[in-house]
Amino acid sequence: MTPAEIEALSFTIIEQEAGNHGFPEDRWTIVRRMIHTSADFDYLTSVRFHAAAVTAGVKAIMKGRNVVTDTNMARAGIRKSAILRFGGSLECLIDDPTVAHAARDSGCTRAMAAVDAAIPMMRDGLYVVGNAPTALLRLMELIRSGKAAPALVIGLPVGFVNAAESKALLVEMDIPFISNVGRKGGSNIAASVVNALILLALAKS
Repeated sequence: MTPAEIEALSFTIIEQEAGNHGFPEDRWTIVRRMIHTSADFDYLTSVRFHAAAVTAGVKAIMKGRNVVTDTNMARAGIRKSAILRFGGSLECLIDDPTVAHAARDSGCTRAMAAVDAAIPMMRDGLYVVGNAPTALLRLMELIRSGKAAPALVIGLPVGFVNAAESKALLVEMDIPFISNVGRKGGSNIAASVVNALILLALAKS
């Protein structure tokens, strides 16, 4: 089977097993890709969308706004060519030497320092958290204080310490977000959400 045939069959299986999921088509495009990436049907019930999330994300991509991630793994999984086609850029500052110095000087994590450094480039764009709860917590702090203004927050940190808690705080905020409840998540899931938004943007272009 070709890669395209494998993907098509995978989506057919997902559709069959998901049954009457109740998601509108645009949200289902995202949830289906999350399931395809993870083989985890728990996302059918754990995913959370702000009412304006999909529209905000697609619009930001089509306007050529930047996509900033907390990990190089998430960045590697996102369709960079499509982001560039719309005039945006795909960024991750976790390995930036100035971020490492800032983290050491302040005593915070590099993930937090990377969020601080990305404030200008995330404006009206997407900030994508697939690993570090500390990155999501810092991002929400900056948004609340008016220092950061992404169009969409994709908050899917994974793990046992503050992952579920940070996402619970995110879904209480009145900002466009795509997230989930619980410990599950990860850079691959976060990248799959961005790729689904890219496909929606391409369909509109």
